[in-house]
Amino acid sequence: MRQSIAVANAAGLVAGYALDSLLGDPRRWHPVAGFGRAAGALERRVYRPDRAAGAAFTALAVGVPVLVGAAATVGTRHRPVARAVLVAAATWTVLGGRTLRHEAKVMGRALRGGDVPAARRRLGHLCGRDPSTLDEPELARATVESVAENTSDAVVAPLLWGAVAGLPGLLGYRAANTLDAMVGHRSPRYARFGTASARLDDLLNLVPSRLTGLLTVAVAPTAHGDRGRAWRVWLRDRDDHPSPNAGQCEAAMAGALGVRLGGRNVYFGRSEVRPYLGDGPRPEARHLKRAARISGAVGLAALGLAAAYPVTVGRLVGAAARTALRRTTAAGAAVAGTALRRTAAAGAALTRSALARNAEAGNAAARAGRWGGGEGR
Repeated sequence: MRQSIAVANAAGLVAGYALDSLLGDPRRWHPVAGFGRAAGALERRVYRPDRAAGAAFTALAVGVPVLVGAAATVGTRHRPVARAVLVAAATWTVLGGRTLRHEAKVMGRALRGGDVPAARRRLGHLCGRDPSTLDEPELARATVESVAENTSDAVVAPLLWGAVAGLPGLLGYRAANTLDAMVGHRSPRYARFGTASARLDDLLNLVPSRLTGLLTVAVAPTAHGDRGRAWRVWLRDRDDHPSPNAGQCEAAMAGALGVRLGGRNVYFGRSEVRPYLGDGPRPEARHLKRAARISGAVGLAALGLAAAYPVTVGRLVGAAARTALRRTTAAGAAVAGTALRRTAAAGAALTRSALARNAEAGNAAARAGRWGGGEGR
């Protein structure tokens, strides 16, 4: 049965990825959008400008999806087909690879056609930068950086957490990532309230972002990139980004495309100056199609690893955990049994000692009665 469930998890991940690749995000009634509205309503009710309120908000908003996933996991532990269907639906819901690649291609067409105003209007589908003053190279740079980072956030990380933790991992990761987009950014309102959401998202993406960087290096030739250059740039520049995770993805993409990323980013009401990543010219429209191709190749590679995990490493980890649990239970039972035996032995000894003392006292009283009676007579 465990083998069947492992296969069901793997099959669900593959089916969900296929649905995302074929259909993309639902145009209406998207579950993630519904979660975002619910989280927004919760945020308005519990908001206070301090970290404790933000931590409570994050725990509740992420904890509920995780519990829903856990309940579904328990409910389908003996039903592999139902498990596969649920994992497929959840995977399709949380992935965003097709939409990401589509947006990059739309931006590329607009820039190649010289329609900078259309590209500026479209940038909001990818990131939160102010596009009003951006020219073609800056619009292209923003797109490449967004594709690189979101390949981890919207593809690799969900697949990885789905492989490792099943339905709770899929739903919990997407909830945390959505909260980071909502309240995790730096602003007067969320400077303290959003800290817990931002830190949780950073933690959950530590491994996926580095895996994304490595996979980007590995698949660079699929977009006519130089694997050796991508490797060198990734090793050199990946820790220069202010984010602990985004630099992993962006440095590898910069090396794979042979461009230079980073610089001044203007958001609505604030700006940031980031170190340069990579060597070469600034990105152009022609680089966007290649970035989308790399993103797709990274997604397929991540899918292969995720689908293999439940039936290989995951089974070994599960078996090791069950063995450790049995040993811990047996050891606990042995300790409890030993303690019980010792307690019983100690109790019996105390009882025998008390009986002996009572018997001795009775004998003494009897002797005293006989002696006293003789003297009286």
